[in-house]
Amino acid sequence: MARIGFIGLGNMGLPMAQNLLKAGHQVEGVDVNPAAIEKLKAAGGASVETAKGAAARADVVISMLPSGKEVRDVYLGTSGIIENANAGTLLIDCSTIDVETARAVAAAAEKKGLLMLDAPVSGGVGGATAGTLTFMVGGSAQAFTRAQSILEKMGKTIVHAGGAGNGQAAKICNNMILGISMIAVSEAFVLAEKLGLDHQKLFDISSKSSGQCWSLTSYCPVPGPVPNSPANRDYQAGFTAAMMLKDLKLSQDAAKATRTKTELGANAERIYSQYVTSGEAARDFSGIIRFVRE
Repeated sequence: MARIGFIGLGNMGLPMAQNLLKAGHQVEGVDVNPAAIEKLKAAGGASVETAKGAAARADVVISMLPSGKEVRDVYLGTSGIIENANAGTLLIDCSTIDVETARAVAAAAEKKGLLMLDAPVSGGVGGATAGTLTFMVGGSAQAFTRAQSILEKMGKTIVHAGGAGNGQAAKICNNMILGISMIAVSEAFVLAEKLGLDHQKLFDISSKSSGQCWSLTSYCPVPGPVPNSPANRDYQAGFTAAMMLKDLKLSQDAAKATRTKTELGANAERIYSQYVTSGEAARDFSGIIRFVRE
């Protein structure tokens, strides 16, 4: 079993670390929130004060951080993970960040002779808790092969997307599709309401017709048709509107950098920005139907 340093024990990171403990790995966690550290300890883990300290002791370092800035801060510099990790340490960043940062950090790791992967996830808090996440992985084949047995303890689907940064590329493209499709499904249900068509009837038809998509059949934005969707819990977040907006911004930054026209992605970013600004940042992203309705 591996000694794993886990950096970032938030809503996603903590259950991921707990699943590694259940699998028999030794996990030492780093987080600014003392309550998260206590929960890790209660599950059998240990705490380390700094990422530098975790890197010096670990066989594998996994990070789950809010943005590219935190990833650069934690990995680079004299007090960073790369400078202080032992030879042979495997580094896995599961944060969702910009492709440029992912590739820059991976290049720094390579210069030090370390294996590194960018491995953002899909599946939300429910998937993190159940150990059914999808990992979109960028990096060398050697690093991917070594990481598989670790990632399989936290996820159900592990896909090697190619070289460094390709995991992030896959994540932001996937979530651009998700953000656009949730707005489309929401608009369709609101139109159905105006036309006097029952929610369940529209679901029964579209879920078996050409309108079928994940936003409809797995995460339906109206109460009833999909019992475990957030719509049945007043849109209590599995994946917040703020996080969706973050990912849409990343997709549009990438579109500008590559001179790619993504008009629907740009409109989805604009709509989610308005929704978040209205005070719904912490609400589930499927709550966008309320904004569409209003």
